[in-house]
Amino acid sequence: MTQDMTNQDVTLYQRDPKYIPRIAAVHDMCGYGKCSLTAAIPILSAAGCDVCPVPTALFSAHTRYRVFTMHDTTEILNDYLDAWQQEHVDLDGVYSGFLGSADQVAIIKRLYREYPHALRLVDPVMGDGGEMYPTYTEQLCRAMGELVDGADVLMPNLTEASILTGRDYPGQDLDDKQVDDMLDALLALGAKNVVLKGIDRGDGTLRNYVASAATGAAGKQELVHDKLPYMTHGTGDAYASALCGAIMAGLGLAESARIAGEFVRHAMIHTADQPHHEERGVNFELDLGDLTELVRR
Repeated sequence: MTQDMTNQDVTLYQRDPKYIPRIAAVHDMCGYGKCSLTAAIPILSAAGCDVCPVPTALFSAHTRYRVFTMHDTTEILNDYLDAWQQEHVDLDGVYSGFLGSADQVAIIKRLYREYPHALRLVDPVMGDGGEMYPTYTEQLCRAMGELVDGADVLMPNLTEASILTGRDYPGQDLDDKQVDDMLDALLALGAKNVVLKGIDRGDGTLRNYVASAATGAAGKQELVHDKLPYMTHGTGDAYASALCGAIMAGLGLAESARIAGEFVRHAMIHTADQPHHEERGVNFELDLGDLTELVRR
């Protein structure tokens, strides 16, 4: 049952309206295709954030294309962050996503040590539809799991939630008890708050759930969005980026999740009119102004 967000929502970041928060976006960069930093930089910027990219890999195109190149950037990242330290860069949040190697988990943990006051926003990008992404390994998935404990917000889809909790992928049609079990299992791993994405019960809607360690699954909030009759690559990254942007705007977690869901739905509607969208992915450019208005009201 959908709950009243105004009474139970949790605010994770108190924002001075004159201040622009700085977010380290630890993601890969794709030259072609709408995902990762290609999504995070414009979406977070539209939400009023100063985006500081930490590129975990460079791709010619995302992995849904038949042909792509990948360059793992692990070897440059410690020097990259050393330079930030020498320039006294400060951060208000660390938003992590797709990683190029298991060793990059140590890079994110370094950011946590050096910026202990920064929010830890973890999108555990590992797979979708019951399958891991082609560049991922079991070792990398295990390493990704190390970021769960202490995460201020963990944002898995059902595939990623299954990997993190060591369960078989259940499909998208979870009943309330299964949702509760999954949320409690994720919170038991040490996440402070969880946004579980993509429950589809075949009724023309998609459901996302928000739960906190303070109340467990019993206090979860359900967010229901109309489902479009097609799917689009990159919506997970667009959703997580909009969610993080709304959080850093000072909105409550459930309200941020609601805004992110509607932002993605509207972007998908516009995407259907764009050439080659089946391969390239979600087009959100026409909706960035609306996102700005929503998070700054």
